[in-house]
Amino acid sequence: MLHLAGMTRGTGEDLRQNSAIVPGLLESCRRIGARRLLFVSTAAVYAPGPFAMAEDLPVMPASAYGRSKADAEALVRAQTDVPVTVLRLGNVAGADALLGPRPVGGQIVLDPVPQVPGGPTRSWIGARTLARLLAVLCLRQLPAVLNIAQPPPLAMADLLEAAGLDWCFGPFNPAVVPVATLDVSRLQSICPLPAAAPVQLAAEAAWARGVLG
Repeated sequence: MLHLAGMTRGTGEDLRQNSAIVPGLLESCRRIGARRLLFVSTAAVYAPGPFAMAEDLPVMPASAYGRSKADAEALVRAQTDVPVTVLRLGNVAGADALLGPRPVGGQIVLDPVPQVPGGPTRSWIGARTLARLLAVLCLRQLPAVLNIAQPPPLAMADLLEAAGLDWCFGPFNPAVVPVATLDVSRLQSICPLPAAAPVQLAAEAAWARGVLG
């Protein structure tokens, strides 16, 4: 079974739904005799830092969303009835705050990062590439935790330029996370993905906006 549902924003009560749906999910797995549960989580369960985050790092989320997904992960991994693989997902181009659906018009304001011309750097995967990858992973033997993104990480400004979007840098924000990237060497050994490129991600983001819109 593949589980992608969840809340990404809202109040504390909204985010608690990420854990509240777990018992029903596990019951569904038991009822149908699922061979494995692929539980989609997020890179936000890791503590932000300058180095690529590998699957064996401790879970130390810095945001309410990350904490809610870490709690849900813990519930899923605590049971022994259904084998589980937690998929910790990077930014999905076209379903994220940067390149996802937005009102027509208006300039995108990007947080600057001192001495980094492209602004914040993240690990990305195209929406169409993700869909194809999930179909493959459903048929593979998988570890308990797997990071999901295309290498290498890319700067946000490079994606905005490739997408032809109107954007500018805003004032310095000390709360901005300059780098949040994933180590995807484990994924590459299981199912190698093509390198992320701004033009490719922008094209897949346009496709995703068409689907989501």
